[in-house]
Amino acid sequence: MIKFKYYGHACFLLETDNEKLLFDPFLTGNPVASISADEVECDYILLTHAHGDHYGDATQIAQKTGAKVISTPEVLTKLPSDYANVHGMNLGGSFTFPFGIVTMVPALHSAGVEGGIPCGFVIKFNDDTVVYFAGDTALFSDMALIGEKQQIDYAILPIGSNYTMDAKDAAKAVQLLNAKHAIPVHYNTWPVIAENPEAFKSYAESISHASVDIVPVGSSLDLVK
Repeated sequence: MIKFKYYGHACFLLETDNEKLLFDPFLTGNPVASISADEVECDYILLTHAHGDHYGDATQIAQKTGAKVISTPEVLTKLPSDYANVHGMNLGGSFTFPFGIVTMVPALHSAGVEGGIPCGFVIKFNDDTVVYFAGDTALFSDMALIGEKQQIDYAILPIGSNYTMDAKDAAKAVQLLNAKHAIPVHYNTWPVIAENPEAFKSYAESISHASVDIVPVGSSLDLVK
């Protein structure tokens, strides 16, 4: 079984029996973070883009843990030049890692690094659980194609508006993705992205077949198919 651990904002851990995958590790300076960068243990770090509230403590955590960092080539240039445990990808590409298959998919956002692009990730784990992390994004119609190809069990989506989708657009994303479950992130870190996750739950469950799991910061959820 895969466990989702929510560390706050857009940072979370997906833990299998053998690996720990950390996403967008913004912890230092994060007013709602439930863990410090020094406390994090991981085997992989997946980065959707290079804004400070997503790249965050990636360098520090990578150097401490030796984790493999997965992102676009432009984002990987932010790591020290002597850090070699990296895997560059780009949109549409897939690669098989020990835990499963990672596919890099588009996101509609800015990149936070010159010449770069933002992305999301779809991960098909070895137990066939499929998790989609949208990263920071607006709603876009090709989410339907992502869902058609991947048969998503869990969609992890930003709902805070201003920089990303709001709750209603994120609910529409759940519908387009045809996801079985959805988890909201990237909200209530600061007033500018204040959002009621219960509103997202109500919207999403009213227009789709998904169930929405609201995971408080510092809490965990077992992902079941």
